[in-house]
Amino acid sequence: MSDRIYLDHAATQPLRPEVREAMIEGMLRWANPSSPHAEGRAARAALEDARARIKAALGWEGQVLFTSGASEALAIAMRRTKGGTRWRSSVEHDAVLRAAPEAQLLPVNREWDVDPDAIEDALAAGDRPVIAIQWVNPETGKVQPIERYAPMIEAGGGVLVTDASQLWGLTRFPKQAQMMVISAHKLGGPIGIGALLVGDLGLLEPSGGQEFGYRAGTENLPAVLGFAAAVEGWAAKRVAAPDMDRHEALVDMFRTLKSYGGEQLMGYGDYVSEIRAIAMPNLSAAAQLVRFDMKGFAVSAGSACASGTLKQSRVLEAFGVEPEVAARTIRVSMGWSTTAEEIRRFTDTWIDIAMGAAAKAG
Repeated sequence: MSDRIYLDHAATQPLRPEVREAMIEGMLRWANPSSPHAEGRAARAALEDARARIKAALGWEGQVLFTSGASEALAIAMRRTKGGTRWRSSVEHDAVLRAAPEAQLLPVNREWDVDPDAIEDALAAGDRPVIAIQWVNPETGKVQPIERYAPMIEAGGGVLVTDASQLWGLTRFPKQAQMMVISAHKLGGPIGIGALLVGDLGLLEPSGGQEFGYRAGTENLPAVLGFAAAVEGWAAKRVAAPDMDRHEALVDMFRTLKSYGGEQLMGYGDYVSEIRAIAMPNLSAAAQLVRFDMKGFAVSAGSACASGTLKQSRVLEAFGVEPEVAARTIRVSMGWSTTAEEIRRFTDTWIDIAMGAAAKAG
């Protein structure tokens, strides 16, 4: 499958070479980090060094609690944060819905931003609300203005929980948020490791066990070391010179697809160019996925498939996308290994599929 082109990085990214090497090192340090003997102490030292490296790479001054992934981190934040009513934006990941099914909804406005007036209304209740607002939407690439919401929520007596799993496409980190969730495999790290970043551990109810008493279970040292290498890879990317060839290929792709009837689903404000939702005329998302897969491309749909029935994406519906458009929408997402040539080949293939669908429709 070496000739295939992978453009589903928002789902998971390929393992970075330096991450693989770091995980091998972790496998050689096989002792339990909680054991008191020399082997255990050596494993603990490696674990704490990785924790410090992640904090340094992100510029995070609070604490880092390792979890099995973003879903567990969100569950801890939404269930064990000391506070009152739980709130979530209408475009959060399903993991937030599972963690807090009772959470009240915060709608997005015409600009696709979480409505600031709705946030103020949530704060007005005065019961120290816990509010979940994602940083980057994984289906559209829309960036929420967390730097604006964080001080508003803290000043209003609430607690902000921000899902920053789709960190890859950005070059900054909103340190103002009280809690942040990150995931290794979205950064080219291993699957099965994530973290809850907490500004003040006093915000959480402890549960006993490892991770300072806030998460039980023996720490996965190989995955933690791989996680640290992946976060450092992101930190290196944000200060590196931009890949202008890849940037030009992206700009050309967006312009070219539009000329063939392609529609990018966008509101206003900030976006990451690595994640885009694109609607093709005359062809359903399901049919597009089959055609792209046959031509050697891995992409995903903006519509979710459940129980064998194609249903409109809950997120696209919340953004106000018409059902007919959502049904023709796929997600294309790039990552650390994506090249300009791969983007150009995708553009050519998209045009070929779109022209074939137009000819059949016409």
